[in-house]
Amino acid sequence: MDSIFILLMVLVMIASVLLVIIVMAQNPKGGGLSSTFGGASSAQFGVQRTNDFMEKATWTLGATIIVLILISVVITGKPSQTATVQQPVKKEAPAKQSAPASQTTAPAQAPVTPAK
Repeated sequence: MDSIFILLMVLVMIASVLLVIIVMAQNPKGGGLSSTFGGASSAQFGVQRTNDFMEKATWTLGATIIVLILISVVITGKPSQTATVQQPVKKEAPAKQSAPASQTTAPAQAPVTPAK
């Protein structure tokens, strides 16, 4: 089970790095790679599809990361099959205490204060 979890975490890391690369390659104003390859017009030579691909890749990678994380939570959330079943602890009554041994010396008395 640990190897499956490690595999899922490696896949999450790879998808995260790819997502960062895809997002950083996009231009927030719509330019991005399509303006680099297409010049002024984004419709030349079919470069308009670059934005479509980048947007689909962003959504796909985001969904992939979410699904992989949910799968890893479901896998690790289950209790282990090899766990031992704990038996309830029996409560026992305390042992009987015998009377304390007699003391051979008398306890020290508090000093008496003289009356006024």
